[in-house]
Amino acid sequence: MRFSLMYEGQEGVTWDQWLAIAQAAERLGFEGLFSSDHYFPTGGGRDRGSSDAWTIMAALAARTERIRLGTLVSPVTFRRPAQLAKVVTTVDRISGGRVDLGMGAGWWEEEHRTHGIEFPETTERFERLEEQLEIVHGLFTQDRFEFEGAHYRLARGSVFPKPVQRPHPPIILGGSGGPWLTRLIVRWADEFNTVAVGPAAARERFARVRDALDAAGREQSSLVTSVMTWCFVGRSDDEWRGRVALARERDPELDDDWVEEACVYGTPDAAAARIAEYADAGCQRLVLNHALFDDLDMVELLAAEILPLVP
Repeated sequence: MRFSLMYEGQEGVTWDQWLAIAQAAERLGFEGLFSSDHYFPTGGGRDRGSSDAWTIMAALAARTERIRLGTLVSPVTFRRPAQLAKVVTTVDRISGGRVDLGMGAGWWEEEHRTHGIEFPETTERFERLEEQLEIVHGLFTQDRFEFEGAHYRLARGSVFPKPVQRPHPPIILGGSGGPWLTRLIVRWADEFNTVAVGPAAARERFARVRDALDAAGREQSSLVTSVMTWCFVGRSDDEWRGRVALARERDPELDDDWVEEACVYGTPDAAAARIAEYADAGCQRLVLNHALFDDLDMVELLAAEILPLVP
């Protein structure tokens, strides 16, 4: 299994904290570092600071050497598809080919309203996602790309220079694996990422997508299946439960039952056993969301005492 870290950039993560996180994650051997792509705090405290996710990724690309960088996930409502392709290409070139592009339909109406961003109904957002996937893929891989759809039109569209990664930076689609998303995954995605679920639910979602790959005649090895979920670990029960308590101060809705159902938690042995359950469920990459972005000790603990225990 591969391991990456994830941070909710809209919850007040400063540039100095981002840089410290990225340098620690790279030093400790994590494969990747992801940011949410939001402009508005999701966990209460509406006055917390936020930064543009792709701007942060560009800055980190210039200050790191190995770790992969990306978003989980960029809503189609935030950027036009050609703009997104150009932004991702720019970061891919700055990083020397270390970008993963997570894409999704978007979900948070309040965030859109407070930032003056159009928030269409669900069907239209998925239509836009479908068109954006085709456009972004075409701009990454073709010298000239023409497109006319219900929501976007391109005449002799182009992105030059091209991304470093060929044929294109990996495209991740995030969600629960419903019928519409599954169809898009089978056609366009290099990775399917499902969010905040336990091993049993992850297994069910992966199975639906894997069955659809078979039905479409696509090679199973061409798709990575991954989980992004929150992580609360410690050297003792008091330590990991203390981290849950601190996270609850930032997000009062954090629930103990949900932690036990859908997160990686516990002391090193318990956390490693939990991760092994995800692996058995078909998770090939685990993206660990660290709610306490100023707590690098937990990152050290993961790398030194937990991940080496995973079979």
